[in-house]
Amino acid sequence: MKEIRAYIQPFMLPKLTQALLEIPGFPGMSVSDCEGFGREKVIASQDYTPFLPKKRIEIFAPDDLAEAIFDTVMTVANTHQHGAGKVYVIDVAESGRICSGERGGNIG
Repeated sequence: MKEIRAYIQPFMLPKLTQALLEIPGFPGMSVSDCEGFGREKVIASQDYTPFLPKKRIEIFAPDDLAEAIFDTVMTVANTHQHGAGKVYVIDVAESGRICSGERGGNIG
C-alpha cells in the first residue's frame, strides 16, 4: 500500500478530483487546507508572510493504483508555473479500520 500526498494550488482541486474519480477503483482521498513555502514565496505584502495557500491531498491506495494516481496528479495539477505543487509517494507499513478492528497492509 502507498500514500500519495500532494500539495497543489487550490483552484486546481475540482479539476484534479474529477480526473481522479475517473480512475477505475480509485479509493478516495482526504483534502485539507494548508500553507507553506518552498522556493516560491510571497514577499510583496505589508504584513510579511512567506506562506502560500495550498490544498493537501492524501490518498491511500493499493500498490497497483499508485502509479496511475501519481501520473494523474502530476499531469492534471500542473499549472506550468513555479509553485504548482509537489507530489510524494510513501510506503505504508500497516493500516487499520477502527470500526471493525481489522488490521493489515492493504486496508484502504
